[in-house]
Amino acid sequence: MKELKREDGRKADELRPVVIKAGIIEQADGSAMVSLGKTTAIAAVYGPRIVHPKHKQVSDRAILQTFYSMVPFSTSERVRPGPSRRSQEISKVTREALEPAIFLEEFPKTAIDVFIDIIEADAGTRTAGINAASVALADAGIPMRDLVAAAAAGKIEDHFVLDLRGKEEEETKCDMPVAYMPRKKQVTLLQMDGDLSAEDAKEVMRTAIKGCEILYEKQKQALREKWVK
Repeated sequence: MKELKREDGRKADELRPVVIKAGIIEQADGSAMVSLGKTTAIAAVYGPRIVHPKHKQVSDRAILQTFYSMVPFSTSERVRPGPSRRSQEISKVTREALEPAIFLEEFPKTAIDVFIDIIEADAGTRTAGINAASVALADAGIPMRDLVAAAAAGKIEDHFVLDLRGKEEEETKCDMPVAYMPRKKQVTLLQMDGDLSAEDAKEVMRTAIKGCEILYEKQKQALREKWVK
């Protein structure tokens, strides 16, 4: 098969350059920054904290609240400030991707707040945000079953492609973000925008999981660099 020529010179199954740092915001209980090429997400965690008013408390577990947003200067065209349908949808799926990893039952009647800001965007913002949020939760000392790593994959021509950039998202037959707990081999998020056969969809998913496993090692390394002296 003819090799796919990607605009930035990567191989089909290669991630963009990855930078992950833990503990970047002193005022937060935990924080992290994740860059995938020209996409950068910053996450900050606050809590667990007692929920007020009391009628919003859950008696046997904590509430995980996630807030995703893109800052106005994150793209070439100014992003309108404030919540949007897209930001609300990504906040929801981010929460659902992270919840299986957290021992929420350890903190009844409390809330754990996770704020994710995208400060630069070139596709893959939800996966960058999930990666950053997972590291920030661990940095905050929140008990977790495993870190959650996230990557997206697709299909361009006859090639299964990892970690799509902006223009590649327009060319792909399918954009599939996946969040994954590697130690437990559990998928916590699976979305697909596009139309593929069942076999091709499985291959795209395998490609995304391969990316998750690479990012998982980089997440752990970032936490070691902060906490292991």
